[in-house]
Amino acid sequence: MSSFRVKGGNELAGDIIPQGAKNEALQVISAVLLTNEPVVIHKIPDIRDVKKLIELIQDLGVDVTELAEESYRFEAKNINLDFLETTEFKEKASALRGSVMVLGPLLARFGKGKMPKPGGDKIGRRRVDTHFVGFRHLGAKFNFDTNTSFYTVDGSKLTGAYMHLDEASVTGTANIVMAAVMAEGETTIYNAACEPYVQQLCNMLVRMGAKIDGIGSNLLRIKGVGELGGTEHTLLPDMIEIGSFIGLAAMTASQLTIKNARIDQLGIIPDIFQRLGIKMEFRGDDIHIPKQDHYEIETYIDGSILTIADAIWPGFTPDLLSVALVTATQAKGTVLIHQKMFESRLFFVDKLIDMGAQIILCDPHRATVIGLDRAFPLRGISMTSPDIRAGVSLLIAAMSAEGTSTIHNVEQIDRGYQYIDKRLNAVGAEIERIDP
Repeated sequence: MSSFRVKGGNELAGDIIPQGAKNEALQVISAVLLTNEPVVIHKIPDIRDVKKLIELIQDLGVDVTELAEESYRFEAKNINLDFLETTEFKEKASALRGSVMVLGPLLARFGKGKMPKPGGDKIGRRRVDTHFVGFRHLGAKFNFDTNTSFYTVDGSKLTGAYMHLDEASVTGTANIVMAAVMAEGETTIYNAACEPYVQQLCNMLVRMGAKIDGIGSNLLRIKGVGELGGTEHTLLPDMIEIGSFIGLAAMTASQLTIKNARIDQLGIIPDIFQRLGIKMEFRGDDIHIPKQDHYEIETYIDGSILTIADAIWPGFTPDLLSVALVTATQAKGTVLIHQKMFESRLFFVDKLIDMGAQIILCDPHRATVIGLDRAFPLRGISMTSPDIRAGVSLLIAAMSAEGTSTIHNVEQIDRGYQYIDKRLNAVGAEIERIDP
């Protein structure tokens, strides 16, 4: 288990380029299984979850060629479905939550798929029912073996259908779309997720020959086609990393410029951080965060305490609530953080309290943060990263703290942020990686 030793209190300065979007990568890489023609994808981040998915589809028979740094060609001509029956598949797929995304493409192209119960962050219940209910609407037959924890799906006769999703699941929508693009007839998906990642996937599929209307809305109409071809695709910059850098700049009273941020695809993310008092300048497609010695949380018009809550797109992404929470600890003012989707995601606040933050954990979903206005800097401690987003939030706290902190289990951070220690050290941080 690797660790970071972080010397806090350093002021950062310079430019930083966000990586390609992790959540988009897991979807579009799975989509290469839909065709036997080459698919080229650019800006693929070098992070653990993405590398594990690439390794998994290679084992399935996909030929993967690295064309340049962050650019790969995928060719799924010789898929070996027998690999799904192996112990190796069970071990690799169960270790990666994103592995569930290969089911839709396998059903669409080969009429069957199999998947062990996927892993991922321990942030609360993360059901996959939406995926399988969608497959059932398309005519697939589903079975879950409680003894082996294996999902088996027979999709030999997928037929278009109308469905109203019980939740606007991003991965569920993406998986159902990939299954539906080659189903016979027309599929209508209402209450579909419409995050930029889903839009990117749909636009990629259209370039491959799919027929999808309503991209960017919560109502998708898909006319099935007989086959799909190859394409070339570039990932968006990772909006979660961009939000993390905004919070980091504020917490460390630093001046940072986030380059090539695709501001048009960030939704209300900049607005939420501005409500926390963080100033930023939009320079073309770059976000410049000037040095701020103080930043003050807004209140509502009637003077009541600001609430920041997660919501489906175009609401505020739940992946940035942890960053917003830690950023508020050194602001002036009070904010209620309401994490609606996952009941275990706020449990990392005990580490922040140990560092000196004033936080009241009201219940598993809500925390009230009383900003210290830098009057009492956080202090360095030893702690363990519980998940990707909490891990980077603790890293931000450690970089702003007085003294030295140690963060264990940084493999969790590595799952979502590529070379984060090297990239932050390049703009003035002091982060030492300690390998076991």
